Amino acid sequence: MRQITKRYRLLIAIAGTLCITGCSDFLTENDPSNFTEDTYFTRPEHARSSVNAIYAPLRDITASGFGGGPWVMTEFATGQAGTDLGQATSSYFVKDLTNTAENAYGTSYWQQYYRGIGNANLSIAKIPGIAMDAAESKRLLGEAHFLRAWYYFTLVQLFKDIPLITEPVALESEQLRPSQANPEDVYNLIVEDLKTAEASGLPWVDQTGKVTLGAVKSLLAKVYLTMAGYPLEKGAAYYDMAAKKAEEVIDSKQFKLFASYADLHDPAKKNIEENIFMVQFRTQILPGNWQELIIPYNKGISAYSAETGGIYATNEFVKSYDPADLRAKEGQFFFTKFTNESNRNQVVDLGGYFIYKLFDVAAQTTTANSDLNWSLIRYADILLTYAEASNEVSGPTAKAYDAVNAIRTRATLPNLAGLAKDKFREAVWKERWYELCFENVTWFDMVRLRKGFNLTTKQFDNYVGHKFSYGPVLTERELVFPIPAYELNNNPNLQRTPGY
Repeated sequence: MRQITKRYRLLIAIAGTLCITGCSDFLTENDPSNFTEDTYFTRPEHARSSVNAIYAPLRDITASGFGGGPWVMTEFATGQAGTDLGQATSSYFVKDLTNTAENAYGTSYWQQYYRGIGNANLSIAKIPGIAMDAAESKRLLGEAHFLRAWYYFTLVQLFKDIPLITEPVALESEQLRPSQANPEDVYNLIVEDLKTAEASGLPWVDQTGKVTLGAVKSLLAKVYLTMAGYPLEKGAAYYDMAAKKAEEVIDSKQFKLFASYADLHDPAKKNIEENIFMVQFRTQILPGNWQELIIPYNKGISAYSAETGGIYATNEFVKSYDPADLRAKEGQFFFTKFTNESNRNQVVDLGGYFIYKLFDVAAQTTTANSDLNWSLIRYADILLTYAEASNEVSGPTAKAYDAVNAIRTRATLPNLAGLAKDKFREAVWKERWYELCFENVTWFDMVRLRKGFNLTTKQFDNYVGHKFSYGPVLTERELVFPIPAYELNNNPNLQRTPGY
């Protein structure tokens, strides 16, 4: 756990030089690397900058290049993605179900997200001691608790048996080499953190991209939905809590679906309407860094010098959409052709279904410097969370139909009606698969449901035994990713993940 044992001095360097969450200017400090924990946390601006630093690992996971990018890990784990990037061996290990504890993607998630947890722990411990406006202090602590919850929620889903660290760790700390906690204890902390954030006075929305009450309630709905399913199997009571929390987001009237799918990848739509919580990027300062990975290999369509062919949708997945579904039409969620970089009047056949919903048109055609944010929670997810959870409680109500049919209407599909509870359940699952694909959601759904979507039958198989369209078959070991070998080698108190 070397990333969380250096008294978090890295936080000070980040906090003193970056403001990645919508601030108008970069922070400036006099030689910030010379600060220590005791001398840094003394002024209100230190509280703000320390919380800003907690956001940084969110951005690190989207980093992409010829070695791939950590964010693709859960996409290849669904069996719905392909790649032409031969040197990105971590992608193939996950895609072909031959993964090992040496996978660089898993290592990046573990190290970066524990860095975020460490920074959150430090802010939570130190901010109460700073003389400052009480309401602002409470809001900053709310942001810190939310972000710690986000990191733990992701890690416990990915790796299941993880250390639970809630205080700053020094070289003499007993938690320098922590043991793994019971997953339920991790979930309990996540819920506690989110309840603290919920009561911290955060606004419903914030166009600068900071944590909001809308994000807190949305994440709490997703956490309850996950706790209702596997591995905790909390059942009906947690479906009810998930439905009620998602309903609060819906009833707030603060969010709405975009009118066009083009808005999903329009930098002008950052942090508004459908985008509840996003990773913040800014062209020429901190540009979005996944664009080269999502374009076809050396087809000459992009202003970027590298075209890696790092990830795209399988033909079988795109063709499993209803023929009338707008999302599967050219230039909506996917694209199969684009103009030549040197002659925009010439159309190039891309040879596959590439991911248009993540495509920054201006960056790809002119600037090679993306201004696009990365979406973490969007309103469509919360509508579908409400529909699924409320159905488990009381069957398909009118409001549940309204939620899922709003998604279908935008996709130019007919409204659902007259379905029994089990049929409505699977209809909502399908909408989740089709609507939220390539947004780091589907694999987490597969694990909590223990289901995989059969692209041929268009029915749901049991997760264990589900066969990908290109051959590999899921086993029980793929319900989690392995604890990284780097961490096992440096912490004798960690237990190896079974099967890896």
